[in-house]
Amino acid sequence: MLWTVFGILLFLFILYLLFVPLDIVINITKNQYFVRIRGLAKAAVEGHDKEFLRIKLNTLFTRFYFYPLRKKKKEQKKKIETKSRKRRNFKSNFKRGLQVIKAFEVKILILDLDTGNCIQNAKLYPAFAFLNHHLGTFHINFEGRVNMVLHMQSRPINIIKSFINF
Repeated sequence: MLWTVFGILLFLFILYLLFVPLDIVINITKNQYFVRIRGLAKAAVEGHDKEFLRIKLNTLFTRFYFYPLRKKKKEQKKKIETKSRKRRNFKSNFKRGLQVIKAFEVKILILDLDTGNCIQNAKLYPAFAFLNHHLGTFHINFEGRVNMVLHMQSRPINIIKSFINF
């Protein structure tokens, strides 16, 4: 009886993991850069006083900090082994990556751009006016502001399907 309840709870948890939203947020105006699995974990890239950057990982009950650019204390010498490497097919990897990107849905896309050159701004204005009606919110300004907000969302089941359908 206990094993069946445990099995049902495990099955429901795996089902939850397949359908929970996965968010990728890039917000330059608020300095927010994170990947979030709603209700479970959030990994955010943030600045640090002593290090260049750190990754903050919030899970259900704990918080971890990782410093990816920090050198290891012990540098172990690795033996260089000559192995025959298989050549990777660039086209198939590119197509697979494109399929994974297509699995994400863009929820919010706001771009407010100033290139610093008024002629380039004037050339971009018609393209941004066209994109403004079809993709997101695009603005050209002549005041020196550069703002971008990107919120993409997908579900792990969609990402798995993109690998299978490849």
